Amino acid sequence: MGRAKLSASLFRRHMIEISLGQRLRELRDKADLSLRELAKIIGISPPFISDIELGRRFPSEEILKKLARALNVSLEDLKQYDNREPIADLRRLMDSNPKLGFAFRTAMEKVKSGELTADELIARLTKSPPKK
Repeated sequence: MGRAKLSASLFRRHMIEISLGQRLRELRDKADLSLRELAKIIGISPPFISDIELGRRFPSEEILKKLARALNVSLEDLKQYDNREPIADLRRLMDSNPKLGFAFRTAMEKVKSGELTADELIARLTKSPPKK
């Protein structure tokens, strides 16, 4: 595998494995900023940033832009870690198709019990179907 493909693969895996809040914490640590310092720079309270990092709250588009600017990354970089839209899509799909809901619950039970890892699930979902 070429260096660029390996780098892209590791980047995608990193995006899948961490949340927006975790990414913000990484970037804040890299910038050597405390919660208070970052909050002061972007004009919000330290507890709000803490809640974002812990996944209890999500920033508005405006706050996300300010965070990106303060942490010296692009807005698109941060948006790649925001999984709210895919989760909402998944909920809609499960509501419209009970079999899909069952399939998702079954997969999650196997992941929780350790019978299936996230990497194995990704491999199964991205594998080409057998040719007839």
